[in-house]
Amino acid sequence: MEIEIWSDVVCPWCYIGKRRLEKALASFEQRDRVRLIWRSFQLDPSAPREAHERVSAVLARKYAISRAEAEAMNARVSALAAQEGLIFHLDQARYCNTFDAHRLLHLAAAHDQAQELAERLWRAYFSEGAVLSEPGTLYRLASEVGLPEPEVALVLQSSAYSEAVRADERRAHELGVQGVPFFLFAGRYAVSGAQPVPLLRRVLERAWRESAQEPPQLVTAAEARAAQEQICSDESCALPGSENVDQGKGSA
Repeated sequence: MEIEIWSDVVCPWCYIGKRRLEKALASFEQRDRVRLIWRSFQLDPSAPREAHERVSAVLARKYAISRAEAEAMNARVSALAAQEGLIFHLDQARYCNTFDAHRLLHLAAAHDQAQELAERLWRAYFSEGAVLSEPGTLYRLASEVGLPEPEVALVLQSSAYSEAVRADERRAHELGVQGVPFFLFAGRYAVSGAQPVPLLRRVLERAWRESAQEPPQLVTAAEARAAQEQICSDESCALPGSENVDQGKGSA
């Protein structure tokens, strides 16, 4: 069974959601027969490649709040991340473009290492203050997980996998995705946000049971919304223009 996951590597809820999904899978009897597919989703395609601003400053401007309020938002999401065993240093995080990072994730998928690279990118950004738009940083991180260095260099020096990134984003648009993380289980059940482990486990079991009975079908946007668990909250990073600062949005 496949689980498609639309996410961005600078989305805190995506990292939290990844960890919660891993916990849901840990006790799932058929976990070795579940394949995770990482789909590209840029929260802000217009973000600069030169990372001059701290995330807190961008949040303050984006939501029209004070710097102190933005830092309080970061503190809340950091506390939730800590409950999942993640260490966030959002005071060090800098706003940057993630297009090249997503291109490298497609290279990693070709080598069956997307899971490892995604984890490394998130940890570098949220825990180490790495700038994920810097070619040198991306080259180092991709090399650390064992991707062939000549191929990494070639991707960073070209436009390789650009169309793959855009295809993922077009599919997200077709599904009506408004924020990430967004999970699609077996092509039939959609879950939006970093949902609790019990909910993810319940959807996992239902999708497995039903996919075993009949082949999965490609869902439409309306079908995805209809299949979504009704108790889902909105712990996700939203697209520009769809934000609501009162709904637990993280930094983007």
